[in-house]
Amino acid sequence: MRREMWQALVFVTLLCQGAGAASAHVKYVTDGDGTEVGVGEFFAAALGEPLSLALLTAGGIGAVAVAGSYLRYATRLPDVQVGIRTLRSYRPYLGWMLRLSIGLPLVGAGFAGYYFSPSVPAELRLLQVILGFALLFGLATRLVAAAGLVAYLAGLATNFPELLLASEFVGGFLGIIVIGPGQPSADMLLRRVAVTDGTFLSRFRGITTPGKLLNRVGLTHELAPILIRAGLGLNFVYLGVSQKWLQPAGGLEVVEQYGLTNVVPVSPELWVFGAGLVEFGIGVLFLAGCFTRGAAVAGFVVLTMTLFGLSDDPVLAHITLFGLTSALMVTGSGRYSLDDTLVPWLHRRLTVDPDPADTATITADD
Repeated sequence: MRREMWQALVFVTLLCQGAGAASAHVKYVTDGDGTEVGVGEFFAAALGEPLSLALLTAGGIGAVAVAGSYLRYATRLPDVQVGIRTLRSYRPYLGWMLRLSIGLPLVGAGFAGYYFSPSVPAELRLLQVILGFALLFGLATRLVAAAGLVAYLAGLATNFPELLLASEFVGGFLGIIVIGPGQPSADMLLRRVAVTDGTFLSRFRGITTPGKLLNRVGLTHELAPILIRAGLGLNFVYLGVSQKWLQPAGGLEVVEQYGLTNVVPVSPELWVFGAGLVEFGIGVLFLAGCFTRGAAVAGFVVLTMTLFGLSDDPVLAHITLFGLTSALMVTGSGRYSLDDTLVPWLHRRLTVDPDPADTATITADD
C-alpha cells in the first residue's frame, strides 16, 4: 500500500509540473490558428484510454493522501506551525502587497497598450498608468481602487468574454477597498501627520474617511480574504473550464508548440485535460475556503512553472495572480470557509495520539 501511495504522489507531482507549463492564459501565447477540436472528441481522447484513467485516479489518490497526511501529522511538525505564524505576522503589509499586485500590471498595461488583459488592445494608456501609480504610491487608495473596479467592469461590458481572462482584478480591487492602503503608503503618511497635534493637516482630522464609512456598514478587514479567494477562485475555474476543457484547440496548440509531451510522455489531450483539472481544483478550493494556504502555494507553483516553461507568456499579465495567491498565504481563508468547519473536524478525527499539552486545534487557516 505504501508503494502505491508513493507512486500516486509522484504522478501528482508530474501532473502539477505539466499543468504548470500548460496552464498559461492560452490566448497570450498562441495565434489561435489551431485546428478546431470538438469538446466531445477532446474528452473521448483524453479519458478514453485505460492508462489515462489510471493516471488520473492515481493523482486523485495522491492528492487525498497529501491532505490526509497534513491533517494527521501537522501538529507534530513545529515547522508547519512556525511557518503559518510567520505568514500571519505579515498581515500589516497586506495592503502594500495588494497595491503592488494591482498597480504594477496596470502601469505595464498602460505602457504596453492593452486594457487589463493582453487579449484586449486599447489606447487608454493614461488612465491605467495614473491608476497604477496612485496605487503604487498608496495615494487616495480606496477611491482609486474603486475607480479601477469601475473601469474594469465598464471594459468587461464591451469586451466580453475576452476581459474575463483578467477577472482576478475584481478580487484585487475589492481587497484593496476593504483593507485600505496599509503601510508603507502616502495615505498612511498623511494620516500620521493629521493625527499629530500642531500640524496643518491636524485641522482636518475629524473628516470622515472612506475607511470609516466602510466600517460603519460592516465592510471590515475580515472580508478581505473572502473577496480575494472568491475573485481568484472564479478566475482559476474559468481558465480551467473555458480555456482548457471547452476550447481545447488552444491548449493542444500550446502542447505542440512547446513540445510538452517530451516533458511528460502522455497524450496532448491528457496534458490539456490535466492542466484544466489542476486549475479547476485550485479554484474550487479557493471558493470553498478549503486548505486555502495549500491551494495558494499550489497556485503559485503552477504560475511559476508557467513562466519558466512558456517563454512567450507575458510576465506582467500574471503579476496580479502571483500577488493574490501570496496574499492568501498570509490571510488564509477567513470566515465562511471549510477551513473553519470541516477541516478542524477532520483533524480531530485523524490526529494520531494527540499530545494533551497541545490544546490547539489545527485548521488550514491558522
